Amino acid sequence: MRFPVFALAIGAFGIGMTEFVAMGLLPEIAQTLRVSIPTAGYLISAYALGVVLGAPTLTVLARKLSPRLTLTGLMTLFALGNLLSALAPSYPLLLLTRILAGLPHGAFFGAGAVVAARLAPRGREAQTISLMFLGLTFANVVGVPLGTYLGQHDSWRVTFALVAGIGTLAALSVWRWIPPLDLAQQGGLRAQLQAFRSPQLWRIMGVAMIGLAGMFACFSYVTPLITEVAGFGAGAVTPILMVAGLGMVTGNLVGGRMADRAPLTATYGLLSALALVLLVLAATAHHPVAAIVMIFMFTAVSFALTSPLQLMIIRAAQGAETLAAAANQSAFNIANALGAFLGGVPLAAGYGYTSPALVGAGLALGGLIIALGLRGSTLNAAASAGLSSPHD
Repeated sequence: MRFPVFALAIGAFGIGMTEFVAMGLLPEIAQTLRVSIPTAGYLISAYALGVVLGAPTLTVLARKLSPRLTLTGLMTLFALGNLLSALAPSYPLLLLTRILAGLPHGAFFGAGAVVAARLAPRGREAQTISLMFLGLTFANVVGVPLGTYLGQHDSWRVTFALVAGIGTLAALSVWRWIPPLDLAQQGGLRAQLQAFRSPQLWRIMGVAMIGLAGMFACFSYVTPLITEVAGFGAGAVTPILMVAGLGMVTGNLVGGRMADRAPLTATYGLLSALALVLLVLAATAHHPVAAIVMIFMFTAVSFALTSPLQLMIIRAAQGAETLAAAANQSAFNIANALGAFLGGVPLAAGYGYTSPALVGAGLALGGLIIALGLRGSTLNAAASAGLSSPHD
């Protein structure tokens, strides 16, 4: 199991790097292409649009292919999108290539999550899924700082070229190490689409869209929180963001263990904890040490939610696991866009940089309210009872 999951984690690392590194390179991109920084910011939205569009579309198109061929193709497309981003001579073309680079994101994580669950030992499905997502969270500790440094001291084109290389390595690793898997139990297109009639499925995605928007409402504006409220200099931003990345890694691993025991119960507890931590952050952010601790805590709690939500989606979508898992990635990116927008509303109204954390706490509670409407012992069963695996 180790090599296939490692191959998936390499792909997740590249995806996490390209998704987050653009945020730190907007000034350099804007200067090179002679556009304003707000205009360059649309590149982030373009990538998110690619994720939302590509997750269900590519999953449906690849439904008859083997998981190995699907995942290899998705990583090849990802590498191509980032290579074209590195070569884009103008802003409109870069905008299109960022959409292209985002298309495989959700489909890769959707198919990868199902493959990881099938390969997992009995009772460790969610933990194995979390190991794949470990690549994405680890990208925030190593990949994003490295890519930002290269982009600022050499060229942002070098950063995207590096991501293209990682995508190529991931494609080769997936082709080499993902074993033949029979996912024929998944139905045809009509049967898969019928699974989306389930209110349970939409509620889980609603939890992702609203609850995780709470994290993005705060994280989107964490840099001015660090400098303007906590009082750190600009040079401290990168180390503190690496602390946030360590929080993501920690939360991802802990969330996998919690999900294998009782994913719905874990979701209740984690959403409650996220609301509480964001409230504490808003109240204590002017204390430097407290700000660092709370930034670590809210990123850890937020990323601990990903495994329970992904596991419940797979369980709720009998016969359409891959499509539903991919759609859940679209929900995560909607949470990103929604959280960033709502977190900016009080800032535009003149409130301080702690206000996005308060908005985030409210969104986390909104996600909890939606989660309380989920029902079913299957969703909350221990992982050993919830998924079939090659060991059955």
